[in-house]
Amino acid sequence: MQRKLVIVESPAKARTLGKILGKGYTIKASVGHIRDLPQKALGVDVKNDFSPRYVVPRAKKNVVKDLKEAASKASEVYLATDPDREGEAISWHLMQAAKLDQHATRRVVFHELTEQAIKEAFGHPREIDMNLVDAQQARRTLDRLVGYKLSPLLWRKVRGRLSAGRVQSVALRLIVEREREILSFVPQEYWTIEAELRKDTKEKKLSTFRAKLAGLKKGDGKLRLESEDDIKPVIQELEKASYKVTSVKKKRVSRQPSPPFITSTLQQEAWRKLHFTGDKTMLIAQQLYEGLSIGDEGEVGLITYMRTDSTRVSESALQETRDYIAKKYGQEYVPAKPRIFAKKAAGAQEAHEAVRPTGVERDPASIKPFLSNDQAKLYKLIWERMIASQMAAAQFDTTALDIEALEPDHVKTYLLKASGSVPHFLGFLVLYSEGKDDVEADENGKKPLPVLNQDDPLRLLGLFPDQHFTQPPPRYNEATLVKALEERGIGRPSTYAPIISTLRRRNYVERKSGRFQPLELGMIVNDLLVEHFPTIVDIQFTAHLEKELDEIARGDQDWVGTIREFYGPFEHALEEAGEKMVKVKQPDRPTDETCPECGKPMVIRTGRYGDFIACTGFPKCKNTKSLKEKSEVTVEA
Repeated sequence: MQRKLVIVESPAKARTLGKILGKGYTIKASVGHIRDLPQKALGVDVKNDFSPRYVVPRAKKNVVKDLKEAASKASEVYLATDPDREGEAISWHLMQAAKLDQHATRRVVFHELTEQAIKEAFGHPREIDMNLVDAQQARRTLDRLVGYKLSPLLWRKVRGRLSAGRVQSVALRLIVEREREILSFVPQEYWTIEAELRKDTKEKKLSTFRAKLAGLKKGDGKLRLESEDDIKPVIQELEKASYKVTSVKKKRVSRQPSPPFITSTLQQEAWRKLHFTGDKTMLIAQQLYEGLSIGDEGEVGLITYMRTDSTRVSESALQETRDYIAKKYGQEYVPAKPRIFAKKAAGAQEAHEAVRPTGVERDPASIKPFLSNDQAKLYKLIWERMIASQMAAAQFDTTALDIEALEPDHVKTYLLKASGSVPHFLGFLVLYSEGKDDVEADENGKKPLPVLNQDDPLRLLGLFPDQHFTQPPPRYNEATLVKALEERGIGRPSTYAPIISTLRRRNYVERKSGRFQPLELGMIVNDLLVEHFPTIVDIQFTAHLEKELDEIARGDQDWVGTIREFYGPFEHALEEAGEKMVKVKQPDRPTDETCPECGKPMVIRTGRYGDFIACTGFPKCKNTKSLKEKSEVTVEA
């Protein structure tokens, strides 16, 4: 009896799928892409409807041969590549390269490697969705045109082995513009005053608290506290003033949990809490998705597909999660209804589920012995986020006080404010709390205030003036850069990590204290692109192009027409830039070395193929040596 052939991308995924499907199936791995545009040529016929020329790399020829042979012996062929546009395109390339019989080949899609999901997928196979393939072809072609046309221009005008990319260059622009905001920022001095107070009574051991000066109670209410001279008269008046509570507002506030992860929020939170880069996060998530050996269970896919922009969760997973919460924490921790989250990512497709564990009963502690340290950390983060997303809201009892400070001569009345909160019910916070970016404050983390009533007199125990300076916007870190790209609709879930990696690899940016700072080369390249290719690095234009790719994926737009509309103005800009762009001379950078041949100082110079060390005695002394820097010739991001 002939066996059925299933083709996936990775050996790990093949092992997990083989265990689920069992006998009757042969599982083969393509080990990633099987066919692509040529590495050292444009590979796009711009005069013939931008027809791409795909080639099978030499390293993949034996893989194709093996797949052809296996397909010839199979009764049916199933293409089980990843459930996104790239996975759809890989399936199409597999069919083309291995010359698979279209009538005997089917596409199966699943978002988790579980028995239920696999059976459902194989029970409903379909044909390859050419709209998704065309959207991926359009993206690949656009990126190739930009990369292979722009990069050589940078080689001629700046230095060799640089690159420009359709999305990469916009990300670089964000980092450079943020740096210039910081450099041009002029700090402004300002002061705050806090008063240490307690209830004015003969009782002993009363709790003290602090209230912050908010302004004047009457008039325009504003105070100019911009220097030490401004605060001196205010302090003198506050020291003599009489204090009392004028308003007490109490209310119970709820804090809702965050939705389960999508790709971008997973990368952000993994950076905040684990300090994982985007590349590292996605690599480990891929391992968790494709399956790991978990004791007696064998190969098991632990999480759903990790490239997604959807917060949707299946009904069965929601019920399983709610049952687990009730059993583990009690019914009071289960909301009356399952929590459904609205999509937030710009251009979100809602095609997949959120990133979640495939089985909540596999709690982090039970499977930790079978995982590496990093795998266990990331799985715990994903597991806790999913469980917490379906737990009851946290509730806090908050108190807000208005306090007046009346001068002895009753001319001025100052207004001070104080607030505090105490937890009433921790809800999801017993398990998980989302990390914060930069200086974001936790509004529910304030200390409780003593019990006070309206008109209660207060005693001043001390005044605490404090000098401050306004701060520039912070440099982007891994989390905030991904957040900025996502909010602006730039790129897609699978692109964030490669974008950041490319910027660092090209020496356009460096990471200092966890934050991205543009290097001189990055600022030069950005300025040239902004001057000569304003549309290419325009944030709104790039986001609009992403929307057009989405329309192609839905079958609402022709991919060739989209590229033609883009390429005309781009080609014109290329011609103009080639004529007008001035060659950037790279300054020599000193070293502590001297030339062994003539004794003159050695410097770092930039040549056609990158940096090298040269003697300043050139041209009389032509001594040079390599920096032994590893550079790549690839010109695409």
